Amino acid sequence: MKKLPFTGSGVALITPFNDDFTPNYERLDEILEMHIRNKTDAVIVCGTTGEASTLPDDEHLEVIKHTVKTVAGRMKVIGGTGSNYTEHAIDFSKKAEEYGCDAVLCVTPYYNKATSKGLVAHYTAIANAISIPVIMYNVPSRTGVNIPIDALKELAKVPNIVAIKEASGNMSYAMKVRSEVPELYMYSGNDDLIVPIMSIGGKGVISVVANILPEETHNICEYYLNGEIEKSARLQLDMLDIINNLFIEVNPIPVKTAMNILGYNVGGLKLPLCDMEEKNVEILKKSLNNFGVKKL
Repeated sequence: MKKLPFTGSGVALITPFNDDFTPNYERLDEILEMHIRNKTDAVIVCGTTGEASTLPDDEHLEVIKHTVKTVAGRMKVIGGTGSNYTEHAIDFSKKAEEYGCDAVLCVTPYYNKATSKGLVAHYTAIANAISIPVIMYNVPSRTGVNIPIDALKELAKVPNIVAIKEASGNMSYAMKVRSEVPELYMYSGNDDLIVPIMSIGGKGVISVVANILPEETHNICEYYLNGEIEKSARLQLDMLDIINNLFIEVNPIPVKTAMNILGYNVGGLKLPLCDMEEKNVEILKKSLNNFGVKKL
C-alpha cells in the first residue's frame, strides 16, 4: 500500500510579496498560522498558485524551507518542485526532502510537454532521486499535456509515486484513472469538483479557494469522509459562485486580489501576471460579500 501524503484539504498557497517582490516571510508566517487554526490539512508551498514559475531558485527554496520550519509538524507540507527540466525538478525535490517536506508536487513538463514515454522517464527519475512521496500534477489547460492512462499504469509501479492531483476538469478521464490505476491516490485539482472526485474515491483536494475559505474547504472533505454526503455537497454548491469567480481571470490573479481585498496584504503579482480588470474586481467583491467572507 502506497503512503498517503494527506487526507482532506490541502491549500495551494499563494506567495506573499513585499513591495520589491521578494517573499514576505512575516506575512507568510501569519497566513500559515491562520491555516493551522482553521483546520487546513496540508499546505502546498511554491506550487503554481504560489507563482513558483517567477520565483528565483534561491527564493523558491527558501520559501519551502521557511514553511517547513514555521509549520513544525502541525500540518503536512508538500513542496512544489515541478519543472519542465527534469534535472531541475530532481534538484528541487532533493532539497525539499532535505528540508523536511512530507511529499513533493510535480507538475507535468510544460511547453516541451513530453511523450508518454518521456513522462514516465521524467517522473521515474524524480521519484528515484528521493524517498518521500511524489504527487503528479495533471493540468492540461496550463501545460498542454494530459498524462495518458498507459503512462500512469507504468508510473504506479514506482513505489513512491503515490498520487495524482487531477485538474483536467474531465470527470470521464478521472473515472478512467480511478478504474484502471486504482493504486494511485487522487486529489481534486478543481475546487468545483471536490465532491465528484471524492465520490469516485478521491482523498481530498489541493485547493485555491482554501486560501480564503480554509475551514469550509476542510469541512467539505471532512463531511464527505464522515459519510455526511448531503452536507458536503450542499457546502460545495454554496461555495460554487465564489469558486467560479476565483477563476474569472487566470489563477492566481483573482485569489491574490481577494486576499488583498480582505486585508491580508499579500502584495502584488509578478509579470507576466498583472492587476485584475476593474470590472472583474467588482464581480469578485460581490462574491466575497454574498458569501460573507471575512479575514480570519
